[in-house]
Amino acid sequence: QVQLVESGGGLVQAGGSLRLSCAASGRTFSIYAMGWFRQAAGKEREFVGVISWSGRNTYVADSVKGRFTISRDNAKNTVYLQMNSLKFEDTAVYSCAAQTGTAGKYDYWGQGTQVTVSS
Repeated sequence: QVQLVESGGGLVQAGGSLRLSCAASGRTFSIYAMGWFRQAAGKEREFVGVISWSGRNTYVADSVKGRFTISRDNAKNTVYLQMNSLKFEDTAVYSCAAQTGTAGKYDYWGQGTQVTVSS
């Protein structure tokens, strides 16, 4: 089992920044990639980005490219989502998830953290 706990969400004005954290515990040796997703009210879940567990490879969706970056602290088993130049449309519940089996399939999910951007 892998446990994921997100933190760092909150209310921010448009143009501001937030950094989300996702702390992993349990069988972290089984993780080979971590993803970030978001879901706005009334909308489908959207992929935001992914980072390999080594931290060497990252990818972010075009919708956030140039504004969001993903990084990892190996010592803390924590993945970060740095969000800059936030827009109203970035408002959503952000969740992290871990890939431990089939590539591209996320097996474990955090509880999510709310990010609200005021215009």
